[in-house]
Amino acid sequence: MAFTHLHVHTEYSLLDGSSKIKELPARARELGMDSLAITDHGVMYGVIDFYRACNAVGIKPIIGCEVYVAPGSRFDKEPIGQGDDRYYHLVLLAENNTGYSNLMKIVSRGFTEGFYYKPRVDYEVLREYHEGIIALSACLAGEVARDITRNNYEEAKKAALLYQDIFGKGNFFLELQDHGIPLQRQVNQGLLRMSQELQIPLVATNDCHYIYAEDWEAHDILLCIQTGKKVSDENRMRYEGGQYYVKSEEEVRALFPYAPEAIENTHKIAERCNVEIEFGVTKLPRFDVPEGYDAWSYLNELCGRGFRERYPEDDGTLRERLDYELDVIRSMGYVDYFLIVWDFINFARSHGIAVGPGRGSAAGSIVAYSLRITDIDPIRYQLLFERFLNPERVSMPDIDVDFCYERRQEVIDYVVEKYGKDQVAQIVTFGTLAARGVIRDVGRVMDLPYSLCDQVSKMVPAELNITLDLALKKNPELRALYESDEQVKKLIDMSKKLEGLPRHTSMHAAGVVIARTAIDEYVPLSRGADGTITTQFTMTTLEELGLLKMDFLGLRTLTVIQDAVKMIEKDCGVHVDLDTIDYDDKKVMDSLGTGKNEGVFQLESGGFKTFMKELKPTHLEDIIAGISLYRPGPMDFIPKYLKGKSDPSSVTYSCPQLEPILSPTYGCIVYQEQVMQIVRDLAGYTLGRSDLVRRAMSKKKADVMERERRNFVYGNPEEGVKGCIANGIDEKTANQIYDDMIDFAKYAFNKSHAAAYAVVAYQTAYLKYYYPKEFMAALMTSVMDNVTKVSEYILASRNMGISILPPDINEGYSGFSVSGNGIRYGLSAIKSVGRSVVEAIIAEREKNGPFDSLDDFISRMTNREVNKRTLENFIKSGALDSLPGTRKQKLYISGELLENKAKEKKSGMEGQLSFFDLMPEEEKESFHVSFPDVGEFDKETLLAFEKETLGIYISGHPMEEYREIWEKNVTAKTSDFVVDEDGHTVVEDNSIVVVGGMITGKKVKTTKINQLMAFVTVEDMVGTVEALVFPKIYEKSRQILTEDSKVFIRGRASIGDDPVGKLICEEVVPFEQIPNELWLQFADQERYSQQIDPVMALLRDSEGKDRVVIYLKKERMLKRLSENWAVDAASLKGRLYEILGEANVKVVQKGLELGKRTGGKVAG
Repeated sequence: MAFTHLHVHTEYSLLDGSSKIKELPARARELGMDSLAITDHGVMYGVIDFYRACNAVGIKPIIGCEVYVAPGSRFDKEPIGQGDDRYYHLVLLAENNTGYSNLMKIVSRGFTEGFYYKPRVDYEVLREYHEGIIALSACLAGEVARDITRNNYEEAKKAALLYQDIFGKGNFFLELQDHGIPLQRQVNQGLLRMSQELQIPLVATNDCHYIYAEDWEAHDILLCIQTGKKVSDENRMRYEGGQYYVKSEEEVRALFPYAPEAIENTHKIAERCNVEIEFGVTKLPRFDVPEGYDAWSYLNELCGRGFRERYPEDDGTLRERLDYELDVIRSMGYVDYFLIVWDFINFARSHGIAVGPGRGSAAGSIVAYSLRITDIDPIRYQLLFERFLNPERVSMPDIDVDFCYERRQEVIDYVVEKYGKDQVAQIVTFGTLAARGVIRDVGRVMDLPYSLCDQVSKMVPAELNITLDLALKKNPELRALYESDEQVKKLIDMSKKLEGLPRHTSMHAAGVVIARTAIDEYVPLSRGADGTITTQFTMTTLEELGLLKMDFLGLRTLTVIQDAVKMIEKDCGVHVDLDTIDYDDKKVMDSLGTGKNEGVFQLESGGFKTFMKELKPTHLEDIIAGISLYRPGPMDFIPKYLKGKSDPSSVTYSCPQLEPILSPTYGCIVYQEQVMQIVRDLAGYTLGRSDLVRRAMSKKKADVMERERRNFVYGNPEEGVKGCIANGIDEKTANQIYDDMIDFAKYAFNKSHAAAYAVVAYQTAYLKYYYPKEFMAALMTSVMDNVTKVSEYILASRNMGISILPPDINEGYSGFSVSGNGIRYGLSAIKSVGRSVVEAIIAEREKNGPFDSLDDFISRMTNREVNKRTLENFIKSGALDSLPGTRKQKLYISGELLENKAKEKKSGMEGQLSFFDLMPEEEKESFHVSFPDVGEFDKETLLAFEKETLGIYISGHPMEEYREIWEKNVTAKTSDFVVDEDGHTVVEDNSIVVVGGMITGKKVKTTKINQLMAFVTVEDMVGTVEALVFPKIYEKSRQILTEDSKVFIRGRASIGDDPVGKLICEEVVPFEQIPNELWLQFADQERYSQQIDPVMALLRDSEGKDRVVIYLKKERMLKRLSENWAVDAASLKGRLYEILGEANVKVVQKGLELGKRTGGKVAG
């Protein structure tokens, strides 16, 4: 075989190449080729995946890139000429490891120095890093080809000679291509002539953008997704002719019968290219230690110091474990790693930046605990070091750290400063065309109806790692539609071809890589949307290459805890040390058991609240287990856990050795650490090897599991495994235990991680129980920019008996604060009021005392950014209510006051004395602008102002009087439609729910078939949700769906890719159509006979929809009057009280009977 494809675009030529790296090498192999190149546009995102995929099928990988070359300097950000002349294409291939290293530098410079529309390099960069690189002149967009197409042959020759001069003779090739485009034939003639004249060799390529010829249509759709066009659009980017696939040697030879040497040269180049990439060898940076120490002795010194503080009572047992851990760390080469982590955590702690108690398996290490990297005692909670690190483990340990989310960047900046800007970078991630999203994208491009695409995409189960093939197997309805509807079949087939392709890059939220020397020695760099330098390889690839990757995570809860503790100290004079509180406090545990856990870390979702009510936790172990169990899969074991907790005598163990391991979890295997302990204690494994068994089980490696089953049951003396039988456990029991472990292991959770998060959860619960006002104020400050969450927490606060007070310039702060028995709204939450304005107000207030009037406020703040808009919003929000005058009066005169003060200020600056300045002080008062006698706005207007300036209602809520009927009838709140940080919502997609509230917005649209439909915004006590009302329903309910109407809507939850889900309306019922029952109680038959006539006379004269129920207390008899006797209960109550007494007249609200009642209701 003498042909190799040297110009190949993979999926990482984002939205331009559709060749999947997993499939490319296999196709080359199928075509009888022995090598293949990767040359993505300007990037090297895919080279490691490509290298591995090629080696896996015996194809030699050729690492390359089609770079963009600036016509002048890479630093010039002005185009020379028009559009196409912003850059030329040039294909670069790495001949050896030097070339690979240089290619990374060239590609990096394109992003870090030359980015202008595309990552561009210039001749200077190419010359500096030319060694070990072979260059091809590229496609029609190459500089040589571009000159030929312009009939500028002499310029083309100059360009070719320049590239030959840069890369050296024999390292630059003129590239022939033929995709049926007439221009290419013209270029090829010029290149043949030039090759003979200049003795520059030729090479033949096919510009591969997809794998098979039939993939042209899916690729065309991908281009439309990239450019925002539809397939039917005339004027759009397209690759004509369908020739951009991976062709066989025969097909390529048929295209270039006149240049056989160009074919042969491809293979000669391939034979020259030999790059070896090294995996698994750590490249940790060195940590600078103080004089007199090396890294090992310094780590020992720090650990010894911390250990004595953590375990002052130790008898030597734990010291032994510490020494063992240190030996493992040294033997595996991770001494510097621990010092690096200790250093930046120490920096954070010493600068008052909140640090989490730990996360992940690192909490199992005494070394980490002694260094204060973690704050969880691994001994107390039976956490295992080997789950974190052991000699049998091949991957690098992983210490992820949570920091205060507001100050996380300070820690990253410290690391950048310490190790150098060129040695630290953030990490790239890729957004992909996922199963549901790709259907929507492809459907839009194919111009299919939105409702069809929505319907099909909703049929794909909302599961992790779902694919379209899996969805077709799992959902018979989707399979049936696919097989019966040609349009749907094409939509899904095209989507399957594009599914999983990367669509854009973004920056990993927390990942940072630290290298021993400049990062571009190990990995190519790119630039994020905000200009931040990121790696071009993902986190897992960096780890495989042996680079140090750290997760600097921002955890909002840590900021909440820190703010609450500061507020408690300021308001109550109490210093709360969360390290020393009782972690099994009965009162706190009982409060968690009520399920009222709004704001409690990890435990505030609807499902978790219910679980906590059932669990009734009594100690921290219950919360650790709760966090581990409340996930898909392990949830099945919750009933067994609850039964064991409520009746410990019902728990049985297959053998006595299991009891100490499983008793904390009532006989259930909940944690990965328990699997490791069972294997160790029952069969005599080392903990290191038991971790390998645990990993094989969680990853379902069948061959390893079966081999280890034999070892577990019967032992393996050669490998030092004793086995269960030798420990007195019979064969049947041992096999049963092994089966149980396999069942549980795929769900088992990392206890170290659960313990760390349980500690944070408990800390929030403790603060909420003992210092509710301070905790809720800190909590609301943390979500101040999320109106829905603030509304939710305000409702929770009111339910806790805490009043919410409007913002106040004399009392408030930037965030929410405690004021008496209530919580004062944060000043920064007022629209158009920046933090700098608030800081200026607080500084002025603290320096010169509180403001005593509107005039005083404007006088003292005019120079401090308080403009007309800001002042109006202060008034409307209630922030100036503590000053004399109503909101209406203040709004009337605020503009005039501001103008007067501005004039005074101007006169003062010009040195003029005004008439006002010459007056005696006592007479000045009469010249102040006085309030007009206009009273106050009505309640509705005041609430509307609050909503306008704060995004929510403070002094009340238009829905307040309907709260009881609302709570009784809804099955979901609007906040339940909000997608959280993990991509979850409280309501499930496609579930039928009832929401209730006030209509605050309505947009009517006309469908393609000229029917009216509406998008209606419904607002309840906690937020808003949009309801889609399709034509059939809208026609029936348009009279009801008017602004300010109070309605219940039953419908289907639709959770898509937006931050808030929607409701597809099926039925509408106005609040006033919810029936009541009027209950009339009589002491006995005798009293009934005496009182019934005047009662019936009243009932007869009343008309309404409330049914009447008569009850005789003594005889316990009940009679419901017929619908003909329906009355208006509200208007009758007072007169009925006079006849029967207030205690004997009750209006009972009935529940909503959606789908059953008719009348004024709109049926779906």
